[in-house]
Amino acid sequence: MALAGTLALALAWWTEHALGHVPCGLCLWERWPYRVLVGLGIGAMVLPRDAARPVLWCCMPVLLASCGLSVLHVGVEQGWWPSPLPECRAPTFHGGTFAERLAAMPVRPAKPCDAPTYLVAWLPVSMTALSGLYAFMLLLLVPRGLKVKGRFRGRGRKTIQ
Repeated sequence: MALAGTLALALAWWTEHALGHVPCGLCLWERWPYRVLVGLGIGAMVLPRDAARPVLWCCMPVLLASCGLSVLHVGVEQGWWPSPLPECRAPTFHGGTFAERLAAMPVRPAKPCDAPTYLVAWLPVSMTALSGLYAFMLLLLVPRGLKVKGRFRGRGRKTIQ
């Protein structure tokens, strides 16, 4: 889980810094479950097996939240509903001088949440939808991983007498 969360965050970082895509407010929110997933995965790695299982079960609601955020964002991208975040809407300026309007503008231009980002030009699936599919696949893997017998922690060790 730590590796899976790190991979998702690394891809987001790469598209932002290497490809120059500007994330919107919902994109930034979608990164939080993966950060929590990294923390839970590291916690499960350092804890004994019996204590690691409940930590790994905690990955399930985190991944469900990631899927939910993805569905919310895809709905905004498709125009099914407006974004709940105020930073996803274009700023409106009322009255004042031109200098006051310039001063009220954000320092960094924001990307509207309804403008999808596509990683592959010929594939009309946004990064948001890919993130949701990735979280759903991880969601299916967590129970399977919990059924794996503990050969690596505490079992199968030979004791020297």
